[in-house]
Amino acid sequence: MAKKAKNFKKSKTGIYVSLATTAFGAVSVAKQAKMARNDNDVLRLIDSAVSAAAIVTGLAILYRELKRLGDDDVLLG
Repeated sequence: MAKKAKNFKKSKTGIYVSLATTAFGAVSVAKQAKMARNDNDVLRLIDSAVSAAAIVTGLAILYRELKRLGDDDVLLG
């Protein structure tokens, strides 16, 4: 069971779950940015911009991993 859970992150399902949770974090960052703009809080706005950059980078890495898994599949080409 432990080995099965350990390899979950490297499976397609695990990557899809990671993509979804990372994208869900974008909602929180968007709310934070909106609140920072309304309050004219520059520091929170910078924090939300850095967080958004981290989310975009994370999604790009997960997409690359998903494509890498697809390269092994003969049917996906």
